[in-house]
This record gives sequence, structure tokens and C-alpha cells, in this order.
Amino acid sequence: MKFKRFLLSCFSILLTGIMVAGCSSMVEPKPSNTTCMRDAIGPLIDSGEYPGAISILYNNGWQEVACLGYADVANQRPMALDLPFMQCSQTKGFCGVTIAILVEEGKISLDDPVAKYLPEFKDLKVVVKDASGKVTGTKPAENTLTIRMVMNHTGGFNFEIPTKSRGGWPALSLRDTAREAASIPLLFEPGTAVKYSNTGIDIGAAIVEVVTGQSWDVFLKERVLDPLGMTSTTFNPTDEQLARSILMYNVAPGQQAVFREFHPSMPLPHNGPQINPSAGAGLWTTALDQLKFYKMLMNLGIGDNGVRILQEETVRNLLATSSRPPHLGHYSLGLTVDPRSGFFGHGGAWGTSCMVNPDTRQLNLWVVQLTGNLRVLNAARHAAANRFFSMQLDNSAADAYTGRME
Repeated sequence: MKFKRFLLSCFSILLTGIMVAGCSSMVEPKPSNTTCMRDAIGPLIDSGEYPGAISILYNNGWQEVACLGYADVANQRPMALDLPFMQCSQTKGFCGVTIAILVEEGKISLDDPVAKYLPEFKDLKVVVKDASGKVTGTKPAENTLTIRMVMNHTGGFNFEIPTKSRGGWPALSLRDTAREAASIPLLFEPGTAVKYSNTGIDIGAAIVEVVTGQSWDVFLKERVLDPLGMTSTTFNPTDEQLARSILMYNVAPGQQAVFREFHPSMPLPHNGPQINPSAGAGLWTTALDQLKFYKMLMNLGIGDNGVRILQEETVRNLLATSSRPPHLGHYSLGLTVDPRSGFFGHGGAWGTSCMVNPDTRQLNLWVVQLTGNLRVLNAARHAAANRFFSMQLDNSAADAYTGRME
């Protein structure tokens, strides 16, 4: 019986992998037969300095997948594409997609005042500082706080509200997070500077709740996760998911990786009734699921399963293009944008990241669960990705599918 369950499990994982590549109407990525990432970071993992990593590199139909090292070093449990992990700030891009859906449907505008949907933001205060930078008081905000500003980190909010700084990302509901944020003076006039902030993204998700009449996690599940087939992505993982999750390790150059039970931003227990969905960070997923989301962005709104989440113009104009004033850097709606290379995407606090380029049809997905000094590992994996993307792969036999459907 155990052997039968094992075979069924293997078949399920294989089937899921095929579905990631596409259904019968789509073209499955061709294995590149390259070992760029394994060659670059394999020695670092073999040394025990880093426990393990997952890399997926995609270049216009060709794909290199590497599952290296261990998800659990002590028990020698290998890395695998279907293992849950905490993606931290990559959750912001998921909120950006839900905001883009509402803009596309004409239900909100990015330049709408936040107070239109959350009245507690009507009379905001801004801190006043003297020449030395010391806070001397507050004054009424002169600029109107907009949805665009809370989603691109120009709203003036602290990284976290006090309740979440003490209790972690799941400590408070999105509506209560917004209420607490509105009671705290802003660090600067809205739209005039940048302060990276989980709080602003949580406020964006609270607006989604008001407009849709649904909790944000339910709206996300119904409009994004379920249509893309992301069945392993959740804010409240089961005990079984947590038992299979990729464990966290602290790393330092030249030292053995050390297991870390949890981080204060995501305190134990990781599931249960005390977990509130958070849009700035907090979503658990797997490499297989995350690939589906980022392939959708790379395909300009359509999943590899043929389901359209957003129109091409929406992805290009709202997600792949910066929504900040030009002098304040490049960020769209919960996603960082590199206008020079054409890549956009996001990273997470435990070292994860994914960037995509719709024009060159390239994707660079990276999964680790690490704290500490990642400099050596990141340098090696960036070099490996650059090597892969610079290779001249024979595309003569590949289908010219562009990821679009009429």
C-alpha cells in the first residue's frame, strides 16, 4: 500500500510538472541540457556553507531546472519543486495583480484618494523635523495619498505598523492594519520620497476588500490562484504542508549553515486561527506554483494553462512599467521594474526572487530560505543566470508560441 501511494505521489508530481509547462494547447518548454546553476553553486552547497536551492531559468522556450542540496539538512530531505516555502515580500506582486484587475475592470483608478475607500485616511498628519532631522511635531498632509502611492512605496509609511513589528506579519487583519497606519503620522509628504513599506501594500489590499466586498485572500484565490492552478499557495498552510516545507537556515561566509526555527516576522505557529492574511508579506507557495504566477506575467497576462488573468496592455502599463515619478526610482504595483533590461518581478526577505522579461521571454526564478550573508551565493547564481541567458540555444525546433491568446 505504501509503495502504491509512493507511485501515485510520483505520478502526481510528474503530472504537475507537465501542467506547469502547459496543457495540450500549449508547448512544453524544452530542456536546455545545460548545468549553469549546478556548476556555479553546487560546490557552495556541497561544502555545507549553504543548505540548498532551487533554480528555474527559462529562455524563449528553453528551460534549465536545478534542485540542489537539501530542504532539511539534518534529515537529508532533498530540495524539490513541490515543497512549500515562505515567499515573504514576493507577496507584494500578488497584491499588485489584484489592484490591476480592479483598474482594468474600471472599479478603481490608481490616482483615486485612499480616503475614498478608507475614510480613516482623510485627515493625515506628516512629521515635522528640524535641521538635524529630529522630529519636532506634526502638520496636516498637503498632498493627497493615492492608491498609486501606497502600492509603489511613496506613501510615507513606516515599514511596519507597531502591532506587526511586535507580532509579525499575520498579527492583524488588513482593515485593522489600515486603521492603525492612518493613526500614525507619515514620514514625508505623500508622493515626494520613497520608503519601502509592507504597510502601504497592506493598505492596497484593504482597498480591494472594500471594493469587492470580499476578504483579500479570497479574492486573490478566486481571481488569480485558482484560475492558474496554484493549489499549494496559501496564507495558512496545513500541518502536512509545514512538515514538508523548506526549512530556514542562517548562513555566514566560510561557516556551516545553521538551522533557524523561525523569524520574528513570521513567528510560530505558522498556521491556525491567529493567522491573518498579509499583502506586504506572508504567502506560502511552492516553486511549481510560483512558476505559474510568474509565467503569467511573462506571458503578459495569460497563464501557461491558457487562462487569461489580465489583458496584455494592463500588464505592460501597470505592472511592467514604473508608476513612480522619474526621480524616485522604478517600481510599479508591488513589483520592482528595471527599465534598462526589461525585467520586472520581486524578491523576498529569505532570499527568494523571480524576474521576468516579456519581450525576450526570459524568466529567472530562485528559491532559498536563508538569513544572514548571502553575498557569495548571490554572486555565483547571478553569474550562472547571465551565462545561461547569453547562450545561443538552437530554437529551430521550438514552437514560436508567444504566450498570447486572442
